[in-house]
Amino acid sequence: MGAPKIGIFAEGSHRVVDIPRCQIHHPLINAVAAALKASMRELGSSCYSDAAHAGLVRALQVVVERSSQTAQVVLVCNATEPASAMPLLEALRTRLGPRLHSLWWNGNPAVTNVVLGPLLERVAGPEFVVETLNGARVYFPPAAFGQNNLDLFDSMLSAIGDMVPPDRHVVELYAGCGGIGLGLVARARSVIFNEIGAASLSGLHRGLSELPPEQRGRVRVVQGSAEMASSEIHSGSVLIADPPRKGLEPELLSALGVSLPERLIYVSCGLGSFLRDAEVLLGQGLALRSAAAYDLFPYTAHVETLACFTRSAQI
Repeated sequence: MGAPKIGIFAEGSHRVVDIPRCQIHHPLINAVAAALKASMRELGSSCYSDAAHAGLVRALQVVVERSSQTAQVVLVCNATEPASAMPLLEALRTRLGPRLHSLWWNGNPAVTNVVLGPLLERVAGPEFVVETLNGARVYFPPAAFGQNNLDLFDSMLSAIGDMVPPDRHVVELYAGCGGIGLGLVARARSVIFNEIGAASLSGLHRGLSELPPEQRGRVRVVQGSAEMASSEIHSGSVLIADPPRKGLEPELLSALGVSLPERLIYVSCGLGSFLRDAEVLLGQGLALRSAAAYDLFPYTAHVETLACFTRSAQI
């Protein structure tokens, strides 16, 4: 599930707050950064330079698990194997102690602005951060997308649940680790999960394995692009889509024009692409029933949009 994940939260993101009292992100993230800084100074480790394409440490990704209040830490390095970073990783592990959930090395030796590279190795700790979302246990490996500001995301999930009538055929496109759909399985007639990312699929299958057998029998996973799951959509479907910032794939929009779902619940992280897609959807016979903005990235211009479309005749 995507952008890097750092477990951001805020005190009242929808009102003016006293800036000195406001926490933009979890204080453990600052502690991890301080531990890395001290360890690098102690060992003489080098920072990466974009201009020279040299230096070891490129980035730090931190996720704070809510239940344990411990940090999943990924050290992103300009390297093809972890040996050069092991002294630094061990120093970081020692400094963080019980505050550490898990420690990972990531190799990103390419000239790129992509944060995580293709090489990932677990140094210590569990494979997944586990979050309870809408009553379901959801498993997040470090290379999968997860929402920031999970407390506010809980409110969004509650709103999505209210939009999904019981005993429906649910299709979730761009499902990630199942943060939305896993909590709907218990009251759905069936759920189709669609996802393309290997890390997200790993987390999704782990979450599905914990469902009771009767619920697992109502679930299928369609691996691949969202277009590959479009054949699962029909007039009785509730479709949930949480696409990347570029929005819905053109091929998927065309397929929706042929097989309109009963309703479409659209979670958008790109307002421009959402407005473009909404114009197409409205022209295909869907009507906008509701829309709300969620400030999942406090103190930025970015908001997430949650919209519900139904077939025009249902309004």
